Amino acid sequence: MSTSGKKTLTKEQAEELLALLQTRFEKNKNRHKDLKWADVQARLQKQPKKLWSLLQMEDTGGEPDVIAFDKKTGEYTFCDCSAESPKGRRSLCYDAAALASRKEHKPADSALNLAAEMGIDLLNEDEYRALQQLGNFDLKTSSWLLTPAPIRKLGGAIFGDRRYDTVFVYHNGAESYYAARGFRGSLRV
Repeated sequence: MSTSGKKTLTKEQAEELLALLQTRFEKNKNRHKDLKWADVQARLQKQPKKLWSLLQMEDTGGEPDVIAFDKKTGEYTFCDCSAESPKGRRSLCYDAAALASRKEHKPADSALNLAAEMGIDLLNEDEYRALQQLGNFDLKTSSWLLTPAPIRKLGGAIFGDRRYDTVFVYHNGAESYYAARGFRGSLRV
């Protein structure tokens, strides 16, 4: 992951990332019907910190792509569209409190902390279900989801996956972590 102190890209990094995102955008038009890459690129070029976050998503295996456009705000939503939960973001517990509660065998980090460092948001249940309408994701893995406060207050967290051609949302202790569970993020640009 490109985590230098600055959250900006060199001109070469930006050009390389934009080319990669454009190729993915054009290959997956079903995710963003009626949107034009030139409009997305123009918006991205005005927000270098967002480009940095997209590179973090890419470098951790998320394969970000545009999945929505908000006509009111003019914002595009990028989301991790990798077939499985991003490889570079697995084996994480849910949040900092869960990480602190583990006495031994602590994971390297938590999903919420890493998302914040990357400048992205965890998907909530509705966003995860909407993503699953665009393809079949998490057939072998699962992804932590933004957990409602009442569930988290009781020590739990939620995650989702797709099995038997159905999207399931489950619960687990927030301190748990698994090699096949990561998180998917989104970024509004």
